[in-house]
Amino acid sequence: MSRIVQKYGGTSVGDPARIKNVAARIKAIRDQGHELVVVVSARAGVTNELIARAKEVCANPSEREMDQLLAVGEQETIALTAMALHGVGVEAVSYTGAQAGIFTDRVHTKAKIKTINAKPLEKDLKAGKVIIVAGFQGIDDDGHITTLGRGGSDLTAIALAGALKADKCEIYTDVDGVYTADPRVVKNARKLDEISYDEMLELASSGSKVMQSRSVEFAKKYNVVFEVRSSFNQNPGTIVKEEVAYMEKVVVRGVAVDKDQAKVTVSNIADRPGSAAKVFRALADASIVVDMIVQNVGHQGVASLTFTLPQGDTDKAVKVLKPVLADIGGEVAVLGNIAKLSVVGVGMKTHSGVAATLFQALAAAGVNIELISTSEIKISVVISLDRADEAARVAHKAFELDQA
Repeated sequence: MSRIVQKYGGTSVGDPARIKNVAARIKAIRDQGHELVVVVSARAGVTNELIARAKEVCANPSEREMDQLLAVGEQETIALTAMALHGVGVEAVSYTGAQAGIFTDRVHTKAKIKTINAKPLEKDLKAGKVIIVAGFQGIDDDGHITTLGRGGSDLTAIALAGALKADKCEIYTDVDGVYTADPRVVKNARKLDEISYDEMLELASSGSKVMQSRSVEFAKKYNVVFEVRSSFNQNPGTIVKEEVAYMEKVVVRGVAVDKDQAKVTVSNIADRPGSAAKVFRALADASIVVDMIVQNVGHQGVASLTFTLPQGDTDKAVKVLKPVLADIGGEVAVLGNIAKLSVVGVGMKTHSGVAATLFQALAAAGVNIELISTSEIKISVVISLDRADEAARVAHKAFELDQA
């Protein structure tokens, strides 16, 4: 008998019929004698609908109240899933994030998990019940509901698998696994049998929608091996695990595009020690995640900083930077309509020429590069949004990712 944690995304539980299909899948595994903890997302479209309602009643709703509202989506799904299981003769009980003992920090809409008190879950598992947990949410030390950010249900599942010492963690979604690129954009993208934590993390943080990047970070930290697979068939998925030696033979594992990016330029700031620190401290204190950063060479006592961040954080960034710029001088400008293209692979550590291949391929296609950022296993470039899909296909072909 194994202890299994499963997560079902919004598409998998999108309507009553699909919830019944999930219940049938759970029952089949439960009938084999396994212990099951199931994490579910809000039904597809529900979170966006709730956000739209909030915007209708208030242009800038508070983040605390948004957490109160958005947590409703998952609470609907856990109850319906438990009911569906009752309907097929499976004893099940639903838990909100708070009831499941998921304690977070106080950062609303982007909370981080601090601890999990799994004792109530252990009690019900021993009683033979299937446990259904609301993904994406927790509770802070003051008793306030918090949410973990978009894709937070993945993090809930990974964290519970670690806390419960699960034998297996399965992330069910609407795709068969992790592909070398988005198959909707690159038609000959190939499903991977396995991928390392680092590669998956880089792909997730670079725009791949399969997994939330923070959940992959957590899995790596606590060595939680998990499988990404489809809830609509029985096909094997993609195993995400620790890097092993043979993985370095593949130079590039995949291509990802992030279209939810904006470029911010802070120009004419004082060219002296501490100016950049003040800019990025203000952004950090506002929980704004900055990605690519470029600083030009100072000239005549002034300098400029350019960086990228999520589109949804641009207004907040401009607001928090105003008092900083009043101190160090300068002005801020935001440029949208950009995308970040990334190529990822642990093989980059031991192979040369990856950057040259990428830049030559983009140049041949007439795609201009605005910013460049590199890590040990990733190269990212900022390009025009309207060339993003084409650039992904070009990069995928250049590295022959369609070939096994």
